[in-house]
Amino acid sequence: MNADHADDSLLICRTLGGCPDATRARATGLDADGMDFAVAVAGIEVPVRIPFARRISERAEIRQEVVRMYEQACDALGVPPRSAERNSRSRPGLK
Repeated sequence: MNADHADDSLLICRTLGGCPDATRARATGLDADGMDFAVAVAGIEVPVRIPFARRISERAEIRQEVVRMYEQACDALGVPPRSAERNSRSRPGLK
């Protein structure tokens, strides 16, 4: 998650985690109810917990829930999710 999806984590934390000024985010853990992140805001690392929409009971559900959070974050910012911008290398909303 951290190496391949750093921009996605940042987008999720900026919108769903209530940290619009975050400059960096990395996943630090998860359980059946949510995901934990370490988020850099104004040069200070703060913990952020984002609850899942529903309790996770199987490993395969984790990816589905993270994708849902990512799409919800994109929708909140009015930017197309990555699947909709397949031919673009830019990541709107992450300046």
